[in-house]
Amino acid sequence: MRVVSLLAGATEMVCALGAGETLVGRSHECDNPSWVQQLPSCSQPAFDVSVSSGEIDAEVRRRLHAGEPLYHIDMELIRELLPDLVITQSHCDVCAVTPADLERGGCAIAARQLSLSAATIEEIFRCIGQVAEALGLAERGQALIKRERQRLETVRQRTAHLRRPAVVLLEWADPFFAMGNWGPELIEIANGEPLLGRPGEFSTAIPAERVRDADPEYLIVAPCGFNLERAERERAVLERHPWWRDLRAVRNGNVAFADGNLFFNRSGMTISQSAEILAEILHGVSFEAQTEDLAWRRMTPMLANHA
Repeated sequence: MRVVSLLAGATEMVCALGAGETLVGRSHECDNPSWVQQLPSCSQPAFDVSVSSGEIDAEVRRRLHAGEPLYHIDMELIRELLPDLVITQSHCDVCAVTPADLERGGCAIAARQLSLSAATIEEIFRCIGQVAEALGLAERGQALIKRERQRLETVRQRTAHLRRPAVVLLEWADPFFAMGNWGPELIEIANGEPLLGRPGEFSTAIPAERVRDADPEYLIVAPCGFNLERAERERAVLERHPWWRDLRAVRNGNVAFADGNLFFNRSGMTISQSAEILAEILHGVSFEAQTEDLAWRRMTPMLANHA
């Protein structure tokens, strides 16, 4: 079996199933486990993603409206890799390569295509099962799903007796996007009360004033595709709002920036660890090891009160 995975979460699934040796190609976003970055990259962004979050959003909207691609696919490389299976996703036109991107690239390969779609935790587990089936590892897939369910249940049990704070989880800062999909489920598992985002629904842009009016006890900023260091740069964007310093979360030092790229926004094998990170942010409950300063970082009251 030769697999080209054009979805970071699917790459994680293949490796978690013990089938990493089948991978022969990846997308530019596939980075976990770290060794997969040695594989040939079959895609790249179609525009400069090092610009500000506001500029990224504007360019994505322009391209979607104009019918222009968000990704360039190296179809010649994919053909040279002779895959038996190519994995994409059909859930979101923005976050990763879709079957339409392959078609636009003039895909003419004999490989089977598997397109995954997940808006909830249960659907992520279903995707694990689909990947396992495609690899001929159905039983291993069920064992993996069982293990991840138990990991989430452990988070639920260890936080169930603690006070339940109100939480806003943002997956973009300019404009504000309240995280939908599995984000509210993760907050509830970690015994928080999710505000603004709706479980199982697409993350959507919201007026900034909705965050102000929600005035959450905790505000977690985990922009899609941004690592921790890039996420922290969004602080300047947030502080432009005149009401920012008045937010309860800011006053109390309960604003956290997080690695949205590896956690939170990825429908893959880091979903359980995302719940553990939330438990650490909201309740100070740690699991195998503390993740503060590795996966997330708190903006202290001192930092919040000084530009």
